[in-house]
Amino acid sequence: MKKLALLLILLNVSFIFAQKQVSGVVKDNTGNALPGVNIVEKGTQNGVSTDMDGMYTIKVKEGAILVFSYVGFSKLERAATDAVINVVLSEEEGQNLDEVVVTGTRTAPRSNTTSALPIDVLSAKDLNSTGQATFDKALQYKIPSFNTVQTPVNDATSLLDPYEIRNMGPSRTLILINGKRKNMSSLLYTQTSPGRGETGSDISAIPTDAIERVEILRDGASAQYGSDAIAGVMNIILKKNTNYGSVTLRSGVTSEGDGEMLGVSLNNGSTVGDKGFVNYTIDFSKVNLANRPGKVDAAAEADGNTGFGAPLADVQAFLSKYPDAGNVNGSPETAAAKFLVNGGVNYTENTQLYYNAAYVYKKVNSFANYRTPYWRTLDEFPYLLDLFGDGTNPSSYVGYVPTFTGDLNDYNATVGYKSTKNEWNTDVSITTGGNKQSYTVDNSHNRSVDSNGDFVYGGLSPISFRPGGTSFSHIVGNLDISKAVSDKISIGFGSEFRTENFEIIAGDEASYFGVGADSFQGNTPENSGKFNRYNLGGYFDVAYDVTEDFLINGTVRYEDYSDFGGATVWKVSSRYKFLDDKITLRGSLSTGFRAPSLHQIYTQKSQSSFEAGGAIVVTGLINNVSSAARQNGIPKLDSEKSNNLTLGFGLKPTKDFTFTLDYYNIKVKDRVLLSNEIAFELNDDGEPTNKQSFFVNGMDTKTSGIDVVANYRNILLGSGKLGLNFSGNYTFENERDGAVKDPQSVKNLSGALAGQTIIDATQEALLFTSRPKFKYILGGDYEIGKFGFSLNNTVFGPTKFKNAGMSDDLRIEFLTKVVSDLGVTFSATEKLTVALNVNNLLNVLPEWEFKAENAAGTALINDAVGIKEQSDLITFNQRYSQMTYDGYHFSQLGTMFNLSLNYKF
Repeated sequence: MKKLALLLILLNVSFIFAQKQVSGVVKDNTGNALPGVNIVEKGTQNGVSTDMDGMYTIKVKEGAILVFSYVGFSKLERAATDAVINVVLSEEEGQNLDEVVVTGTRTAPRSNTTSALPIDVLSAKDLNSTGQATFDKALQYKIPSFNTVQTPVNDATSLLDPYEIRNMGPSRTLILINGKRKNMSSLLYTQTSPGRGETGSDISAIPTDAIERVEILRDGASAQYGSDAIAGVMNIILKKNTNYGSVTLRSGVTSEGDGEMLGVSLNNGSTVGDKGFVNYTIDFSKVNLANRPGKVDAAAEADGNTGFGAPLADVQAFLSKYPDAGNVNGSPETAAAKFLVNGGVNYTENTQLYYNAAYVYKKVNSFANYRTPYWRTLDEFPYLLDLFGDGTNPSSYVGYVPTFTGDLNDYNATVGYKSTKNEWNTDVSITTGGNKQSYTVDNSHNRSVDSNGDFVYGGLSPISFRPGGTSFSHIVGNLDISKAVSDKISIGFGSEFRTENFEIIAGDEASYFGVGADSFQGNTPENSGKFNRYNLGGYFDVAYDVTEDFLINGTVRYEDYSDFGGATVWKVSSRYKFLDDKITLRGSLSTGFRAPSLHQIYTQKSQSSFEAGGAIVVTGLINNVSSAARQNGIPKLDSEKSNNLTLGFGLKPTKDFTFTLDYYNIKVKDRVLLSNEIAFELNDDGEPTNKQSFFVNGMDTKTSGIDVVANYRNILLGSGKLGLNFSGNYTFENERDGAVKDPQSVKNLSGALAGQTIIDATQEALLFTSRPKFKYILGGDYEIGKFGFSLNNTVFGPTKFKNAGMSDDLRIEFLTKVVSDLGVTFSATEKLTVALNVNNLLNVLPEWEFKAENAAGTALINDAVGIKEQSDLITFNQRYSQMTYDGYHFSQLGTMFNLSLNYKF
């Protein structure tokens, strides 16, 4: 027994000493530290990445081989014979295909400089340097063609802000996580905001600290990835670190002292056995309300043409106490909890099991417009004294402000298996994901009356309502196979099967009965239900390296949907390099498609919105498969088709300077749009009534512009190094191509109903001019000793808008502005880093002006009374410090201070 115990001890000691720790620094051949370099113990999933100073530490077995890889540099292998291994990676030994971008091709991956398509690559450091609280807002200040901004008082839109690439709307950018399709949100944007009538993925739900890098393909890719990729593809690559972790504490506040933010994030990783790894992120955050109300104009409020027609004395009495009329708008209060895990196991050198999963919970509290006592009066609704007063003293009733609370649950998960046999690469996976949103309206009431004019609820009305919500989920199966047939030809083919489920969840009866809850009507049982579909697709891809410098790539794809049939699309791209890869010419031509979402096909609801003059009206949205649609001659939806052209070139005269310029031209046929409210009948007084909106393939569009990206790094300045970067997007055209495609039933309307159209100037402005005409980002980063400094200036070009009800002789134009962001980092120790970001350093706010469309518009601008009426109309009598819902091209919150502490362990 003693001998056995001794043997076990010796075996245990032998096992312990079989592990060794290796550390070092990774630099480029100019001596510049390289953060984010991947170091992997060969044949295992045991790996780490270098920190901001290029340093790493890893525990490996005796006799291990370390593999160092970094985008843009050659791969390097070193035997782990020493405790300290410092490495220099060189750019001059050529690219290695295993260490470069994986987005944009279905065959072998290629480097960013040798791909035939324009691809942006952002590291975790790039995202964190913006100081922005969420992933989508970080992209806003890094990618010129990417735009998103918060909109005030927009009900469910406050849960996640619409985003878009190249002015194409959120529906036309496909989001991938580790190369697999992420689920869409269940939210359909129906308010007057950019993205109206569309839906997209909730990218704000992805914790930034879980991201290793982001690859953004700025080109149509329906042939490669399927529906929704008309504008491009965003592939989010998750972290794989296993040997160290970090915890980050974030705080922030606006210069107005509101919008306080506090967050904590943990990212850590570990090996699992000899061949597995796991990396996980836990993120909690809370952002308080930031309020930016305007000072309400009493005279306009009392004007029956643009306000409520209340007695001026009553309006003045209330506004003397509450100049902003109790209005709350800006950015809502948000709390979020995010969990994400990424892992895998290498069974052999040629087989791997991989997985990732994420769950996010968000709670958002926002407000409707304040119902003042001269708007919802006691004369009209006497029971409000019981609900919102003391029940006896009329002076105790000072109105009320309905609140809107949204609870969002978002999840996604993928498990897959990769193998290589006889040089055939096979990847099979299954992905699931979903998004559910449920709503609560508090501090409101139901003011419905019966056929006799009596209140149905009156003083018995609840003041809290559950209006229901929406849910979306999908299951996606993928099979992808590729092989390098020869040193010149690579092929790839595969298939995708996807099922989608969409549910409209009914609210409680009081939330939808009659006019429903004041401010947000609930979903009725008739408008609710579960809907689903499936589709099956397949693709074939071939890449031909005609020479070392000349590449041709082609893809064809067919997809068949259960609800509207099939589509075949294709893509051809090419690239030619010369002068030792210093100049690259590239281009692509493709067709694309986008299937209308289940949200667009089946959503049916009632909603409150502002009518010209400030009145709130309840209108309806009917779906295309309803009996009402058939009665009104509204056709079923078809898929969108697109044609994409991209031409560009890249320059790399030195290893430290790169420049790319790409022209794009996107034409979309039969674009799916949410129409204006159309009246198909007259009331007893002969006036149009019962207005309804609906989805329709409403027009063809054309969009063109250029993207430019330039970087110059490693500029010696004193004892530090300076890096300069410039990127920009300029839109040449973004407009309707041909006439609006009104359904024949709308064209046939006559008499008082004649002249209606599904898309007016307001809707066209939302589609085409509510995002910046151009956006440029000019920045610099300077590192010296333990300090790092960054200054980025984002130029937001003009946006144009045509508000409903505004004079046809005028338009609104938000002026070009420059927003400057300052960042300072201090590496206090090897483990502790402090970062201070001052976003919008100079407190620049959006600024708009009236612009004349013609001579009559010029005369109106010069008419002080007339232009004041126009101003009151679009700002809801100055309730909004900027404008009601529309046109913001950057945040209206002004300067934001952010402080973060990062500790590595």
